[in-house]
Amino acid sequence: VLLEPIMAVEEVSPDEYTGNVIGDLNKRRGLPKGQEVKGGAVVIKADVPLSELFGYVTDLRTITSGRASASLTFSHYSEVPKNIAEDVITQAKG
Repeated sequence: VLLEPIMAVEEVSPDEYTGNVIGDLNKRRGLPKGQEVKGGAVVIKADVPLSELFGYVTDLRTITSGRASASLTFSHYSEVPKNIAEDVITQAKG
């Protein structure tokens, strides 16, 4: 079994960008864990594979016109989806 690190992502963004931010997380194989409103902003929590997060903060700032921030912390390891694991194994074998 091939495992990958999963990061706990917490984003704070204006409400008007919530749909775009969640859509981007879904595109990155993210698993939304919830959202809450705090003082006019939305806090979005999700688990996202580390391999999908390279360049994420730059993309997040582009999506939200620089008005969002994110924090990432290690959460756990999870099994890699079969199609991705097959690609990794094929590349490793040469």
